[in-house]
Amino acid sequence: MAERRLQTIINHLVHQEDPILPSHLCLVPASAQNDKSHDKNTISVVDNRTGKTYTFPIDKNTVNALNFKKIVSPGYEEGLMIFDPGYQNTAVANSSICYIDGDRGILTYRGYPIEELAEKSTFLEVSYLLIFGELPTKTQLDNWSKTILTHTFVHIKLHELMIAFNYDAHPMGMFISTLAALSTFHPEANPALNGSDIYQNEKMRNKQIVRILGKVPTIAAYAYRHRIGRPYNNPAVNLSYTENFLYMLDKLNQDFYKPNPKLARALDILFILHADHELNCSTAAMRHLSSSLVDPYSAVAGAAGALYGPLHGGANEAVLHMLEAISQDGGNIEKFLSEVKQKKKKLMGFGHRIYKNYDPRAKIIRRVAYEVFEVCGEEPLIEIAIELEKKALADPYFIDRKLYPNVDFYSGLIYRAMGFPTDFFPVLFAIPRVSGWLAHWKESLEDKNAKIWRPRQVYTGEATRSYVDIHERREKSEDVKPIPLYSSPFSKRSAVASFGVNH
Repeated sequence: MAERRLQTIINHLVHQEDPILPSHLCLVPASAQNDKSHDKNTISVVDNRTGKTYTFPIDKNTVNALNFKKIVSPGYEEGLMIFDPGYQNTAVANSSICYIDGDRGILTYRGYPIEELAEKSTFLEVSYLLIFGELPTKTQLDNWSKTILTHTFVHIKLHELMIAFNYDAHPMGMFISTLAALSTFHPEANPALNGSDIYQNEKMRNKQIVRILGKVPTIAAYAYRHRIGRPYNNPAVNLSYTENFLYMLDKLNQDFYKPNPKLARALDILFILHADHELNCSTAAMRHLSSSLVDPYSAVAGAAGALYGPLHGGANEAVLHMLEAISQDGGNIEKFLSEVKQKKKKLMGFGHRIYKNYDPRAKIIRRVAYEVFEVCGEEPLIEIAIELEKKALADPYFIDRKLYPNVDFYSGLIYRAMGFPTDFFPVLFAIPRVSGWLAHWKESLEDKNAKIWRPRQVYTGEATRSYVDIHERREKSEDVKPIPLYSSPFSKRSAVASFGVNH
């Protein structure tokens, strides 16, 4: 398996339009070598530029990329590098948190199948599992839940900071900014101020974990209330994690307000499903930032920034737009799929870089969707979604490409049925994913071999050249034009105004 993957990388590097590797690097399985002393758990590479053979050990089905630095050829000062844009086949960490088998559609947290956790567990129990590695006992879970819920209150100045946002500020922008601001309220938790080794202290680590997990739903709820122009609600510590979140979102002036238990449970399941998913874009960002030993508040804010991107946390919103477009076109699914195959349209919510089978989370979400519809009423787009899924899964075009529904295909429909605006979807994704980010933060701090992440690049720029004095540089006709920018009405008026003249 490792040999096949490595040869795939080599072929990719050799055969692209501007190859990074010369075409004289080939892979030779260790079994084909004459030297019988070679360990079977090795891989041998022949550099046809020099005729040299290099044998590297295979550990956990991986090859240490640093070994390729040993492959040096005349004309190159440095050894060979592996080119892998987007980290498509690069492992950058050892982790025991989450496991995905994309070919078989399997997802586990710490070895527990996601299906069992969604059916039997709660979000706070799963967060404990992700962070500490084992399911808690009843006493541990009670203490954990109580501790998290007593850390839901935020400083009054943080409250005032959020009020200062513009009336139409995007909830995710508020969420990210406020998370980053949290670090200024806890200077004792900043390694830049108090020493790079402060998180070798278990109590210090755990304090930040419970603070962040507790305050995240409060910040999210404040962002939502800000969006709709209503005063912020303080947390209610006598409710569950998701009940408290819904309480802060929706309570007006009712006495003894308590959210619908079915909706709270549905949201709890969605939080479980979104809690972690291996080294996705935002989790990789969390570990990348954490490798510098920055405080966890800044790191979580950076990870949330990655999640904000439309290719990551905004995918379920794109599914809704797609279904709406199909509905407006008379619900003609055959026409839509035909246009997808002609590459005129995109099929959103299908396919995944990792999964080549049905995303196990999508199956659970589909069931939860109907439970939500029983309470809130059916979302009109659900019938289009079901029919689209049915037709796509029966079409050889999509079957051959292993395109199956992913977690985003149905989650947006649930959120809409529950009354959430689409611009709040990324926030609903981020709240539970914080537990996964913190689990990876803790794991990275405990890794004795951890180093600051610093990927390499392939330089494609100019060779060394001398500075040219500004008076000696040749101007082209297009140089007189300013750089292209969108102009505001103000800048249009000011551009034609007079300056420096007394009136």
